Amino acid sequence: MSSLFGPMRLIAEGARRGAGRRMLADLTAQLADRGLDLDVVHPPAGGVGAAAREAVDAGLRYLVAVGTDGTVNAVVNGLFEDGKPVEPEVVLGVAAAGAHSDFSRTYGLDRPPRLLASHLAGDRSMDIDVGQVTFTGPDGAPASRLFVNLAQAGYGADLIRRVGLMPSFTGRVSRLLAAYGAVRGARRPETAVELAQTTATDPLLDLVVANGQFFSDGMKVAPRGLPDDGRFNVQLYTGRRSQMFLLTQRLYRGEHLPDPHIREYQSPTVKLAPDPPLPIEVDSVFIGWTPAAFTVLERVLRLKI
Repeated sequence: MSSLFGPMRLIAEGARRGAGRRMLADLTAQLADRGLDLDVVHPPAGGVGAAAREAVDAGLRYLVAVGTDGTVNAVVNGLFEDGKPVEPEVVLGVAAAGAHSDFSRTYGLDRPPRLLASHLAGDRSMDIDVGQVTFTGPDGAPASRLFVNLAQAGYGADLIRRVGLMPSFTGRVSRLLAAYGAVRGARRPETAVELAQTTATDPLLDLVVANGQFFSDGMKVAPRGLPDDGRFNVQLYTGRRSQMFLLTQRLYRGEHLPDPHIREYQSPTVKLAPDPPLPIEVDSVFIGWTPAAFTVLERVLRLKI
C-alpha cells in the first residue's frame, strides 16, 4: 500500500552500523507493519544529493532523509536546480539519526521509530522556506548552497570546520578540542551586516542566520525563528570570545535573548564581507568563506509533518 504521496524511498546516510543501523531497521519494520510501499537506498559518501535527484527522475514523489542535518541538506540540494524545485510535488520526510540532527526538533519530529513511523504514514505536510547562500568555496571559486535549518559565519562555523578535521572515533573529545581551537582562533572583525531594512556594523564574533530554531544537539538558538514566514531570524554575537561559553546553558533553554552583546533581527536577506574572511557552515556542514549573501526562498519545500 502506498501513502497519500505515493511509494516512499528512504535515503539513508550513516545508518549502516551502531545506533543508526538499529534505528533504521526499527523504522523500516514499523513502516512495513503499516503496509507501506517503501524501499531503502544507501548512497556512497558524497552521493546523497545525486540519489535524491535520481529518485525524482524515476518518478518518486515521497522521499525520507535518514541521518543528520547534513543528510537532509544534501537531499534538499539534490531536489533543487537554480534555486527552484525540480519537481514541486515532492514531499520530504525526515528521520533523525546521529549527532547534529536538529532540523527535526523545530517540528517536533525528533521521535522514536514507532511514533516516527505513524507520522510518516500520515497525510499532513507544510510548505517551508529554504535558505540560499552564495559564498566563496574552499577552492576560492564562487559557489551557492541551499540550507533548511541554520547557517553561521564566524566562531560557530569554525567549530564545525575543526570538528570535520578530527577523526570520527574521538566523539565528544573531538568537539571539545574543536571548541577550544575555535575559541583560541576566534576573530572579531569590524563587519557591516546588510539586512533588508538596515545595516548593522559591529565587531562580529558569530553570525547566526536561522530558518529553524535549534542547533548543536538541542540548543534553542532561535526561539523566534519561523520556517514559513519568509524571513530569517538573524543574530549578531558581538561579545568577546568567552561569550559563547558563558551563554551555553541559556542557549539550550532558549533564554539567551535579550542580551547586550547579541543584536537580533528578522530579515529575508543578509549580506556581509568582513576582512579577513570568516568561515561559513550550513546545516552543520562547513562549506567555505565570506563574502556571503543569504536569501530566503519562500515556501518552496513540502515537508512531511
